[in-house]
Amino acid sequence: MKSNFKVIAFDADDTLWVNETFFRETEEKFCALLSDFSTSDEIMEVLYTTEIQNLEEYGYGTKGFVLSMIETALKITGNKVPQQTLEQIIELGKTQINQPVELLDGVVDTLEYLQQKGYKLIVATKGDLLDQERKLQKSKLEKYFHHVEVMSNKKPADYQKLINHLEISPEDFLMIGNSYKSDIEPVLQLGGFGIHIPFHITWIHEKAEEMEEHPNWIKRSNLAEIKTLL
Repeated sequence: MKSNFKVIAFDADDTLWVNETFFRETEEKFCALLSDFSTSDEIMEVLYTTEIQNLEEYGYGTKGFVLSMIETALKITGNKVPQQTLEQIIELGKTQINQPVELLDGVVDTLEYLQQKGYKLIVATKGDLLDQERKLQKSKLEKYFHHVEVMSNKKPADYQKLINHLEISPEDFLMIGNSYKSDIEPVLQLGGFGIHIPFHITWIHEKAEEMEEHPNWIKRSNLAEIKTLL
């Protein structure tokens, strides 16, 4: 892989800091709240279906997740969910939003190394704007990034819009992230480059078959390994 990129973009959730772990913990508590009405497997199946159906309206992030949990509770209980349970679901969402930001191993050292090497670093992430801005501020990582882009989706057209805004060519753009489906594949389709660093937990919606061979992407197990590549 080449090393003379004009811009290196980082996904945020589960690339810079822990995120999906909190969703799994909240889901377990949500299932416990509805355990008198259904099994955990059925509740999770309805929740996932509801989340996917709501993506177009709510987008990605905790707020849409909470609304989908409330809708799921109504479906599971036949619109008879107790008021106290609804209040507890809302509280689950607030607790998740206010979780402390836990940086992943190697993040600070890697960003400092790349910044010292003269690379222009940006964040390119999905999610709720306010939530992502809050997490970035808590992370104390803002000083490393030239630009922060919170995207409603991560399709090739979304990346092309970002690349146009940066006034660079796709071949000068490197994307680093934990999701092959959202962070790597769309960039490859444009002629850009990617480094895939999987997180140990992946939302089922983000799972995808990886391209076996392509000169523009590689997989690494830890962010710190990037220093040996660039």
